[in-house]
Amino acid sequence: MIKVRRDDAVCGLFYIVNAVLFSFFSIKWMCLGFELLQIISPFTKFCPVSFILNIMMPDTQSIQNAK
Repeated sequence: MIKVRRDDAVCGLFYIVNAVLFSFFSIKWMCLGFELLQIISPFTKFCPVSFILNIMMPDTQSIQNAK
């Protein structure tokens, strides 16, 4: 359960960072890249944040469907 909360927190932080980068610096390619990863993750069953959390917290249950 704690891994899911951390996953949500990291994704929320990325959304805030993307909004700030887009409004102040107009870094469109970075914002579009993150949004593309979020859109295709249900189809590919790969989420970079979940992948990194699974490596950092190996003693907990995996939160990704893909193995």
